[in-house]
Amino acid sequence: MRALPVLCFLLFAHPASPQDFDLLIRGGRIVDGTGNPSLVGDIGIRNDRIAAMGHLAGSTTKRVIEATGLTVAPGFIDIHNHSDYTLVADGNAQSMIRQGVTSMILGEGESAAPIGGKQQSRDRRPLLNDEAADWSDFNGYFARLLRQGISTNVGSYVGSSQIWTYVRGERTGPPTGMELDQMRALVRQAMEQGALGVSSSLSGPPGSWIDTDTLVALCEAAAPYGGSYSTHMRTEGRGVFESVAEAIQIGRRAHVPVDIIHLKIAEHTMWGQMPELVATIARARAEGLEVQANVYPYRAGQNDLATIIPPWAHEGGAQALVQRLKDPALRPRLENEILHGIPGSNWYNHYTATGGWEGMLLVSLSDPQYKKFEGMRMSQVIAAMGKPPLDALFELLEANGGSVPTVYFHHSEEDMRYALKQPFVSIGSDGTAAATEGPLAAGHPHPRYYGTFPRILGRYVRDEKVLTLEEAIRKMTSANAAKIGIFDRGVLRPGMAADVTLFDAARIIDNATYEKPHQYATGIEYVIVNGKVVLDRGQHTGAHPGVILKRQRGGRS
Repeated sequence: MRALPVLCFLLFAHPASPQDFDLLIRGGRIVDGTGNPSLVGDIGIRNDRIAAMGHLAGSTTKRVIEATGLTVAPGFIDIHNHSDYTLVADGNAQSMIRQGVTSMILGEGESAAPIGGKQQSRDRRPLLNDEAADWSDFNGYFARLLRQGISTNVGSYVGSSQIWTYVRGERTGPPTGMELDQMRALVRQAMEQGALGVSSSLSGPPGSWIDTDTLVALCEAAAPYGGSYSTHMRTEGRGVFESVAEAIQIGRRAHVPVDIIHLKIAEHTMWGQMPELVATIARARAEGLEVQANVYPYRAGQNDLATIIPPWAHEGGAQALVQRLKDPALRPRLENEILHGIPGSNWYNHYTATGGWEGMLLVSLSDPQYKKFEGMRMSQVIAAMGKPPLDALFELLEANGGSVPTVYFHHSEEDMRYALKQPFVSIGSDGTAAATEGPLAAGHPHPRYYGTFPRILGRYVRDEKVLTLEEAIRKMTSANAAKIGIFDRGVLRPGMAADVTLFDAARIIDNATYEKPHQYATGIEYVIVNGKVVLDRGQHTGAHPGVILKRQRGGRS
């Protein structure tokens, strides 16, 4: 890394010869993604690649973007994104493009493939127009995206829950030897078709049913392909230290890198312990293990109201859950475990973690009768319904198919800031592409859907100086590219893919709030994806130059 400043000096000390470019970005302050100090200069783009950098006066070009006063950075890589299905409905990815995002990494516990097997048809994620998915594997999914066109690049992990339900359906218990062989074969198929590794979401069913040994076996199947393990841990609450230890153990046993999704302590009685949690990861790294993490810059997360219901009640899927909620014989047990937890269990109870009903904000409800509660705190909903809290909870879940997406205010700003500053922690939105108009403007989503990256640059870089500009950009670009084995993006250099974001560092800020989330950020001026301008002076051009990102083995694929 010590040679990089010399490289930057040579790059800018020797102007390129006059040549033709398709696009010339002139006079911007270039933050190259490595963490090195910024430099003022030009970038020449030809086709889908950066052709030259330096002081390119005299070059001919089809178009010039005058970037004086703007910061020029590699396009932001969102390392944790949930747009698997919204991209099928709308490839424009408006809220992400308008944050400066040029690449989205999809797939958590659930992923877009594989689809089939023992997955219940009603539980297979439908498209927004209620059509069934017309693919079964990643080849089919990626082809669908490219056929209709996408504005950002896309890569995906294969989800461990997706594998589990394909083989076992909505059932608990350890897999048989034959089932485990099938799971490993599905992982290998996904990796051969371009998956980046194995992901997990272990805080609720079906992910919470998957034991450590099975996760190791799935990651071992991905390891020969260079895959990594990305995990929403088993709990971020009272068992968070044990969950980090499990993630590290999986990485050690399977010989794969580990990325902990949205590192946090989501338990109000444990706030302030982030330094100890970071030290646990640092010790593993000192032992030579590749363990990293990512965060989003908010003190609330999003999950589902159904996470308040104990894991055993979810077996068999959503319909089985609803039937259990209606069973009076089960009511005493459900109430006791919701309010007090399950002794000796690693279940992540979002009710006890949040500390009360006022810490929950309802995002969307499918039953029209209950849509009036969207954007309200659960405490307000309970008061409006005029019922005891658990009666209101059960009614909402029963009427809305066992699922009500919910924002939980469960971790502290101080802990988040401490994690954000760690060199091995990068930035991801944990959001979904949305829009202020059309079908993607429905519901009341988490503001991170619209504001993650501008919030970092505006609030935590410019205003509060938690990070330097160069370090923040590194966490959004090259740090994330390295995690997924993509070597031709994330840094501005000749020969690299021409993914570039230009923003006004003095103006950039998020506008989305918990009360009014459907608001685009301010300050992102231009977004270029594979050499094509997708955001032009703040307006989406409708261009769809996105490609599928697949892990590269030792260089450009």
